[in-house]
Amino acid sequence: MRRAQSLTASLATLALALAGCGGSAKPAPVEPGPTVDEPVADAGADEPPEDEDLEIVSTVGKFDPDEATAKFAPHVPALNACYTDQLARRRWLGGTVELTWVVAQDGTLEHVRLSRSDLGAWPIEQCLLQVAQGVAFGKPHGHGKAEVTFPVTFAGGSAALAWDEDQGLRAVGGKAKDLATCAKAAGGDPANVTITIYVGTRGKVQSVGFAAPTPLPPAWADCAAGKIAAWMLTDPRGKVAKLAYLYHPVATDDEDSED
Repeated sequence: MRRAQSLTASLATLALALAGCGGSAKPAPVEPGPTVDEPVADAGADEPPEDEDLEIVSTVGKFDPDEATAKFAPHVPALNACYTDQLARRRWLGGTVELTWVVAQDGTLEHVRLSRSDLGAWPIEQCLLQVAQGVAFGKPHGHGKAEVTFPVTFAGGSAALAWDEDQGLRAVGGKAKDLATCAKAAGGDPANVTITIYVGTRGKVQSVGFAAPTPLPPAWADCAAGKIAAWMLTDPRGKVAKLAYLYHPVATDDEDSED
């Protein structure tokens, strides 16, 4: 149910992963369509099973990797521009963004989201989402909606000092409670939001970005970015540090089923 293909551009390495989507907005291993047990012929019987012509129809859609890549490729320069136009002197800024589209059976775009990102730059991520809205993949093959994911890697970020999870938790401390007020503007508090933060001189936040398993309300991200920009975190002492923090962690159905 999953195939992969790669496409390389000047400043972005793009890998394509295609999977059927049975209605879930979260990228995950896809459940197969309905199956039917094959009837077993009697031992020694020469006649084939009576139900041998039974047709099994998948309830999910899919895209051909070559077709999807061809639809996506013309938008690569615009995606590159989102990064290069706003990079300025922040040479430490870089990472991988996964853009995920959910396309209805009739070919209309249900949504596109940042399913993963450690880029840590909301203005750039917003630009990427705007460009992604213009990608038209057409109608999926099969009998349902389909999900398309392109991971886009932007070179850079090598100069940033990576802080591990414990360092990130200590740096943020109780400041994350400030973000609760952003829920009102966004109509709710999003769950399982990965917040990537760059910290510079005297602990001042240099840049922040977001990713989530469901579409993130722009009003919430705008509000959260403004509040986080005012934080003073641990001083990385002459370096730019990069950390990731999981905001509002909530167990998913998949995680519950594993317990």
